[in-house]
Amino acid sequence: MFEKVLIANRGEIALRVLRACRELGVRTVVVHSSADADSLPVRLADETVRIGPAASRQSYLNAAAIVEAARQTGAQAVHPGYGFLSEDADFAEICAENGLTFVGPPPQVMAALADKSTARELMSKAGLPLPPGSVRTLPTAAEALEVAAGIGYPVIVKAAAGGGGRGMSVVRSAAELPRAYARTRAAAQVAFGDDRVYVERYLTDARHVEVQVLCDAHGNGIHLGTRDCSVQRRHQKLVEEAPAPALRPATLDTLAETALRGALAVGFTGAGTFEFLVDAAEECHFLEINCRIQVEHPVTELITGIDLVHEQLHIAAGTPLRWRQEQIRPRGVAIEARVNVEDPDRDFAPAPGRLDRFRPPGGPFTRVDTHGHPGYLVSPHYDSLLAKVAVWAPDRDGALARLDRALAEFDVAGPGVRTTIPFARRVLRDPEFRAARHTTALVDRLLGGPAGRAGAAPAAPPTATDPVPAARADTDAAGRTPVTAAPAAGPTAWRNR
Repeated sequence: MFEKVLIANRGEIALRVLRACRELGVRTVVVHSSADADSLPVRLADETVRIGPAASRQSYLNAAAIVEAARQTGAQAVHPGYGFLSEDADFAEICAENGLTFVGPPPQVMAALADKSTARELMSKAGLPLPPGSVRTLPTAAEALEVAAGIGYPVIVKAAAGGGGRGMSVVRSAAELPRAYARTRAAAQVAFGDDRVYVERYLTDARHVEVQVLCDAHGNGIHLGTRDCSVQRRHQKLVEEAPAPALRPATLDTLAETALRGALAVGFTGAGTFEFLVDAAEECHFLEINCRIQVEHPVTELITGIDLVHEQLHIAAGTPLRWRQEQIRPRGVAIEARVNVEDPDRDFAPAPGRLDRFRPPGGPFTRVDTHGHPGYLVSPHYDSLLAKVAVWAPDRDGALARLDRALAEFDVAGPGVRTTIPFARRVLRDPEFRAARHTTALVDRLLGGPAGRAGAAPAAPPTATDPVPAARADTDAAGRTPVTAAPAAGPTAWRNR
């Protein structure tokens, strides 16, 4: 095991990694911006390094500063958490060139899987089912029209380098396609510096289901079951649970087995997540791979008893996988609600401020991952995730009741501060959700908006005028894209999820 690990992140995930390191006897270095100088991860770290001002691109996205901090402090490895540089193949390569172990897949694997078109092609060769559409990118609108005619409308035009719900356009007729194709390419160029797009069938009434995998550098791999992440607003998850409910055992087995097959086929190492769409007939369609720890990893830990961050560190240190597939026996049901400092009554506008009161819930089988505390100033410079409340129970009804009780206990208050707790409790009380008949259209229905689905475009597709010049240069700890709270003089640094 490493002697010292640098944590290249902030907020609750930085604290989560720090605690895992401490349990393994590993010293920690936490890098931070000037805005996070008094944060809880900084307070608890063995060593800290200020790497820049509040702006992400000058601090948490400053690869040179992070690598230099690791070298100066004698860190042997860098844990990137999620978001920021966690899926940046260039950063992983820079770490390797400087003798640092990047806690994640090899740079060449990350680079291949970061390109959605390449990932689709690789997974198709590995036998994973794809949504009907083009495997490769389409350089002309005429080719897009030809593919759409073959698979039928509606379709969705997606950026090959897209992420966080950006670079997508839903198209319902051939007459709309040329304009949507041009708009999506322009938006992708602005957001990602890459205008390549592809077209696939727009699946309605689908669920977003993902599979957690762990693979080592010795050719071993296991899956840890499924998670349902269908409760989303504009592709940003709000409530997650494990295992995915109300699916046939054969469907769950198919998802898990195909995900693991895909991971081993490309030489994946570390903790990764395969995302799928599951339609009403329970046909599964591969979406993408996330080469990092997921925000929602606690629900998998609660049903398996496996600490995923511990396993990430062991794998990165070269240890063969410590678990065999037959040892993975998920039990019960775990459900998590994200507590964001946003106002659901104002279209989820950011609502930051200083926390006068902060009392997280407790009780049996209740877990809270948070960096918040009384007096903490929720910064407008970063994402709105304040806490994750996850619970476990022997069955789903018990988990739903426990999570609702926990959220009711959560006391958060401060001038101007609002959270998504009331909306999360509204989701838990919804009859469709309680019966596990929900799809990703659930949140739109509750908000009175247009029906949505997993993998669909946001209600207002991004355009070339969106205020983010490059996704890599301005994403936050959860990889979110900007959201504007209200008419203002300039774009806010807060992120939608």
